[in-house]
Parts: sequence; C-alpha cells; structure tokens
Amino acid sequence: MKNLLIVLAALPLLSSCKNGLFGKNKKEKSSVTGWNYNDKNMGGYNVSKEKEQKTGPGLVFVQGGTYTMGATEEDVMGDWNNVPRRVTVSSFYIDRTEVANVHYREYLYWLENAFDDPQYAKLIDGAKPDTLVWRSELAANEPLVEYYFRHPSYNNYPVVGVNWRQANDFCLWRSNRVNELILVEKGYINKNQLKTIQGQGEENFTTKSYLLGLYSPMPGKPKKNPLLDANGRPRNFVKFEDGYLLPNYRLPTEAEWEYAALGYINQNPKTKKKEGKRGEELIMNKQVYSWSQNVNGLRDARHGSWQGKFLANFKRGNGDNMGIAGGLNDNASIPGPIEAYFPNGFGLYNMSGNVNEWVADVFRPLSNMDVDDLNPYRGNKYEKLYKNDNGEFERDSLGRVKYVPVTDEESKNRRNYQRGNVVNYLDGDSSSMVAYGYGKTTLISDKSRVYKGGSWDDRPYWLGPGTRRFMEEDQSSATLGFRCAMDRVGSQEGNGFKNGNHFSKQRQNSRKK
Repeated sequence: MKNLLIVLAALPLLSSCKNGLFGKNKKEKSSVTGWNYNDKNMGGYNVSKEKEQKTGPGLVFVQGGTYTMGATEEDVMGDWNNVPRRVTVSSFYIDRTEVANVHYREYLYWLENAFDDPQYAKLIDGAKPDTLVWRSELAANEPLVEYYFRHPSYNNYPVVGVNWRQANDFCLWRSNRVNELILVEKGYINKNQLKTIQGQGEENFTTKSYLLGLYSPMPGKPKKNPLLDANGRPRNFVKFEDGYLLPNYRLPTEAEWEYAALGYINQNPKTKKKEGKRGEELIMNKQVYSWSQNVNGLRDARHGSWQGKFLANFKRGNGDNMGIAGGLNDNASIPGPIEAYFPNGFGLYNMSGNVNEWVADVFRPLSNMDVDDLNPYRGNKYEKLYKNDNGEFERDSLGRVKYVPVTDEESKNRRNYQRGNVVNYLDGDSSSMVAYGYGKTTLISDKSRVYKGGSWDDRPYWLGPGTRRFMEEDQSSATLGFRCAMDRVGSQEGNGFKNGNHFSKQRQNSRKK
C-alpha cells in the first residue's frame, strides 16, 4: 500500500514534465534564435542527429597532417620533377587494396545489365579494360591477354589495362551503388529495386539525381523513421543533410596518395589514443619506401620466420622478376594478389610495388613548387549544374545529372579564381604565349595524368612514394592499376574525436616544480 501511494503521488509530476522523464526528449535549440530544432510547432527546421561519417566499403581512414612531399633520396633519373616541399593534407579515406579484377568485372556486369540495349554498345565497350596491354613483340604473353582479367584464379589480382578515364568512371559508379544500398538498408528504398537492374537505362539510381528529385526509386518502409517533414510527419525522402549518404568515391590526389603511402603514423612513438589525451608531433625515421619495418631496405629485417622476405612485388634486376625456383624472392612474376606483401602504417597494401596507381592530378614537372600548401592538387575544371530554359535540372542518356563548365566570364570578378578551367594555371599567359607544345616540344599535355607507386616490372627506385611518372589519360598499361579515395567530413582525428582543441571550464591540473 505504501509503494502504491508513492507511485500515485509521482504520477502528476511525470505527466507535467513536458520534456519527458529526466528531460530525455528535450528539444535541441538554435543558439542564434532560441527556436527548437525538429519541432513542428517552431517551423519544423530539421537538424540531423547523425554526427559521424561512416566508413564506406573497402576504405581505411587516413588521419591527415604535414609531411615532406617529393624526393627523399637521390633523384637517380635526374628528372627534377619531385623537388621536396612541405605540405599538409586533410584527413581522408582510401582503399585498403588496389581495385581487383573481380571488382571491375562486377562493374561491367552492372553496366551490361542496366544498359542492356544495342544503343549502349559503345558505353559497354568503352568501359572494358584493354587486355592487349599484355602483348609484347618479343615475349610470350598472349595467354595473359586471354586469362588475366577473366579467369577466377586472378579474381583478387589488381585490374590493369584501365585508363584514367575508366578509373574515374568506376569511382562514380561505385559511389552510386554504395549510396543506393545505404538507402535500401535504411528502408527508404524498396530492397526489390536491387533485383531489377535489367534494362534500367536512364532510370538508374545516381546520388545526385536522387537528391535533386530527378529520380524516384521504389519506396520502402523504414522502421522507426527518425526523419520528419516540417509538419512532424515521417519523411521517406533522404537529404544529404541527414547524414546517411556518403561523399563520392574518387581517385586520390597525388599528395593524398603519397601521404597515405608513407604511413608516417607508424613512425610516431606516441599517438593520441582517445579524446582528452595528447599525442606527440614526432617522426623517428625518414622512409624510402612505404613500410616502416626496414625504412631503407626491401626485406623484412626482423628475426623470425619472416626475416629476409621481400616486402613488395618488384623487379630485382635484369631478367629477375621473382627469383630462383625453390626460393622465389617476391613469389610473383606478374602482379600478385591485392592482399599480398606487407601493409604499411595505415594498413594499406601494395603502396610500393605490385602495380603503379593512377592519381587524380594533371602532370607538371614543377607541380610541387606551384600548388597550395593545403591539399595541393592540379587539375581543377570548375562546373555547375545545367538548367534548361524552364530552369529545371536535367539528366543525360545514362541517368547522370548534367553539368556545364563554369565560364571565364562568370569567374572574372571573383577574388579566388578568374577562370573556369585552371588545369594549365601558371603555365604561362596569353601575352607571353607560353604553353606546352604537346607532340612538338614535349610529351606533357593537359591530359597527362600522374601515376605512382612502382610495379612488378619496376626497379626499386620507383617503389619510393615520392617518385612520379605520367601517361595520357586515355592510355593504359599492364603495370598500372588504381584504388579509390573519399573525402573525410567532420573531425580530422576521426570518429569519436572533436575538431580543434577544447579547454574545460575547470582549471588544469598543475604540477609542482
């Protein structure tokens, strides 16, 4: 009876509490207006409760920082195209491994089904890797032309024969498939949509067309839907502001790729492990290759069963691609599996050796001297969304939202840039008539793209992350593959950490001298 009286006495207090027990349902307020967020009685302005970026499939988080980009050893080739320069890259994500044959065949399978119509034949053919890159006039490599890309024995070997444009298109396709699956798993798209890719043509999911309302998927039934419209009713349409969708997969910039390859976090003896603790700004040794176990060597130098093993797949010398029978040194005459060899400090495989990798940048010999200190990159072509005469956005025949280049006229009054296409920025100007004479005085053009990392057919010099070479973006090679990257939004230290340094109101603990 006594307990019953206590409960009855507490009921009026509980029912009068507008925000629920202990204020758990208290509305978040705007610090500039005092209005509630996510409150239909105060305008219904919605603010996402998703605060952290999820890690996309296949990716590894790379905490950014400063480093010396370029040559760390003697410039053996005498190219002077990798002069050392200290720069900073923001945190980002990058693939743990190179993109494999099985991944690229998945891409082709989707294209062949979604665009199952003769009118798209050129699209399908244009996406296929050039398997003829294996041919050589004085080598018996014809079996690799037939088998390397298709045979299941090579499923998890890096795809080669892919040019820069094809690699870039793969990144866009991957972005859309990952975001489409996120919406299916969250219940905002019917899961049966994933079964019906046959003959979609223009009516296929792309992230941008979905966000602009140009594409309407099969509706799903999300459970415990936290998304509300301005009237407080459940919303079946996801906005980018809701925090569910990921940024696009893309090719890494040269600075990002080189920074990730070095994996300097392994050289720091005291890294920050949790919020409220401090790490140190230290690098113990300067690396030549992408591993820190033997910073100047190619073999594992630690005592044990691994001692003496090559840490990468490369060409040791003339005529020696893998060693002697019974004691093969790197155990691969051509590319090896994507998870073979030793991972670096960020857990990334084959940043030195196996295959070279495309990066996003347009090549210039002195890019290191020209680019910005933060997130250096050359290759910007600014675009904007296309609108027709009715002010509406449009899609192209592949279902992708149309963009048009930003014109020089639109840019001329800006302070931060005055041209829409700045690929050749600082090459020269109209008055000096300075330009790269491609095919006449140089092999460098605005379509020359950087690749890095060294390959199964390269000498050790090219395994250094600071080395760089270039090839035209529509060309490919049997020694060249790629991996994808993604922007990091939010805290630079990663999920679970705050951005910036924070000082509590409580006084710090002082130490007696």
